[in-house]
Amino acid sequence: MLFDVIKNGGFVIWPIVICSVIALIICIERFWTLRKSRITPKHLVAQVWGWIKNNQLDKKKLKSLKESSPLGEILAAGIVNHSHGRETMKEAIRDSGRQVVVNLDRFLNTLGTIAVITPLLGLLGTVIGMIKVFTVITMQGVGDASALAGGISEALLTTAAGLTVAIPALIFHRYFERKVDELVVIMEEEALKMVEVLHGERDTLDK
Repeated sequence: MLFDVIKNGGFVIWPIVICSVIALIICIERFWTLRKSRITPKHLVAQVWGWIKNNQLDKKKLKSLKESSPLGEILAAGIVNHSHGRETMKEAIRDSGRQVVVNLDRFLNTLGTIAVITPLLGLLGTVIGMIKVFTVITMQGVGDASALAGGISEALLTTAAGLTVAIPALIFHRYFERKVDELVVIMEEEALKMVEVLHGERDTLDK
């Protein structure tokens, strides 16, 4: 069935197929990468605070923290600048956070582009298919149904293929954008907890 669609869809179907493969790969990669347990590990802030209270936070642990997760990277940036004051610490966290967000948004522009261009590719295939139909009508009249069917089939298949790829791509693009926003809010809250505790503005990490 799929082979028949590709075979009868004309040359425009190939870019749509390629876009579908890319979109699928991006979705799988983003589902794996944007796991909450990977981005914002539970109890990480409490663990870091325990290291600080017990004077166990050395360069080795700080490097391990930075490499452990995006949240760990943000916390490490703030801790390194702790001695320079609250505002400097918060600015370092913001700078690190901006870089983390860029990494979390990775490939989402590509997925959004696929959601936009695949319907246009389908429309292009429709136009090309209809041009073929009218060319056949001009040259042979409407008596040859099989000749007309080829152009109509190409027009319909490319439209359907374009929409079939675009609709899921758009849905997952919006989903991942929302997921990134939620993760960013969590990281901001956790980083703020660390800042407040280190500067005596918060007694515990549970409030």
